[in-house]
Amino acid sequence: MVPSAISILRRIIALSRESSLPSLSSSSTTTHLFRSLKTLTSKPSQYEDNSFHGENQAVASKDDYFAAIHHISNIVRRDFYMERTLNKIQVNVTSELVYRVLRSCGKSGVEAFRFFNWARNQPRYDPTSIEYEELIRILGRTRHWETMWKVAEQMKKQELALTPDTFSLIIESYGKHGLIDQSVEVFNRMKNFNCPQTTEVYNSLLYALCEVKNFEGAYALIRRMVRTGGVPDKRTYAILVNGWCSAGKLKEAQEFLEEMSRKGFNPPVRGRDLLIEGLLNAGYLESAKGLVRKMTKEGFLPDIATFNSLLQAICNSGEVDFCINLLHDVCRLGLCPDTNTYKIMIPAVSKVGRMDEAFRLLHCSIEEGHKPFPSLYGPIIKALCRLGQFDDAYSFFSDMKARGHPPNRPVYTMLIKMCGRGGRFVEAANYLVEMTEVGLPPRLQNFDMVTDGLKNCGNHDLAKRIEQLEISLRGI
Repeated sequence: MVPSAISILRRIIALSRESSLPSLSSSSTTTHLFRSLKTLTSKPSQYEDNSFHGENQAVASKDDYFAAIHHISNIVRRDFYMERTLNKIQVNVTSELVYRVLRSCGKSGVEAFRFFNWARNQPRYDPTSIEYEELIRILGRTRHWETMWKVAEQMKKQELALTPDTFSLIIESYGKHGLIDQSVEVFNRMKNFNCPQTTEVYNSLLYALCEVKNFEGAYALIRRMVRTGGVPDKRTYAILVNGWCSAGKLKEAQEFLEEMSRKGFNPPVRGRDLLIEGLLNAGYLESAKGLVRKMTKEGFLPDIATFNSLLQAICNSGEVDFCINLLHDVCRLGLCPDTNTYKIMIPAVSKVGRMDEAFRLLHCSIEEGHKPFPSLYGPIIKALCRLGQFDDAYSFFSDMKARGHPPNRPVYTMLIKMCGRGGRFVEAANYLVEMTEVGLPPRLQNFDMVTDGLKNCGNHDLAKRIEQLEISLRGI
């Protein structure tokens, strides 16, 4: 019987690790294994289970498929003799395969271009606009602009349309490197490709202008956009406001928002929220905090997404107490926290040992209908262990499971690690066993830590049982 797809892939990976390059062309056995990849490079939707269709046909799972994509991508990025190695693999080239490999090689412009040219020469494969556009994006990001335009001209000859999204990326790729003249040229060349100048495209040129601090040109572009019938969206306002804020021109940003409002073009979000986000993006945290303080004193509330961005920035700066007080103030004014609010605040207050506040926030989230998933209560367990309150941590962990909120692998792993650091190796062993019972195989490092700890404590019988459990799980 042909070995399963998983065993084939493991053998390939093992062989790959023995060589500095993934060509592995020196062995007939390796060549045979590469050829087996043909079964792994069809669309994953064809393989919904791991059963055998016939005695000699191995069916790959989605994991096998994406592992094969990863392996091919490594060949593209690292193998000097890429084309020769790919020919030996005999891959079934499809549009989806080419697209996914290109996506994986987003930082390797030359190599991605070589792979695309190799794929075009394979039988029964005709590139679609999706693969062409992905390659254009890669070449733009990696500053291979001459090659990028050659690919665009190839698309044009094959009557494949370039979308506004691709032109936007090209314009921004020039803008990020300060090449504003080239950005404007691309904007003007769009009509040669029969591509409309959408709001998205205007936003990209606006971004390029703001990158070089050409705010006069940026505002002139917005006026042209309005004059030609375009409608500014949230990103239009955000780009210009962010640009002004990053240049320290808060007054100009406020005047721009007021002027657009007078002309009837109100932003999709409130102007003050844009200003807060602009200040945060520019690194003016104190100014953003001051603006929110002023808003709350006047009885105004920020948008919840803007408020969460502010909380994250303040927590990252270590001012957790300020965040707690600010959250209390806005809640009194009627702001309803969402799941992201709690995902920011609970880990932050737990990390600084504010356990009463952490439990209060968790209970508030439950009362508001949010399910306490592991990333919410995991930080509380970790903080309790750090404080040496292991019994409270175990009790809280059991309570979460009893309420129907099962932990995931990271929470178990964290708890085992914290038990080990606290010398609680028996409890760590119990959680190792519990993990296996619920179908979450522990990491090898967890087994090593627990068995070594038990032996050092003189508990050799339990250490031996844990070793036997590891052997039974790994089949060694």
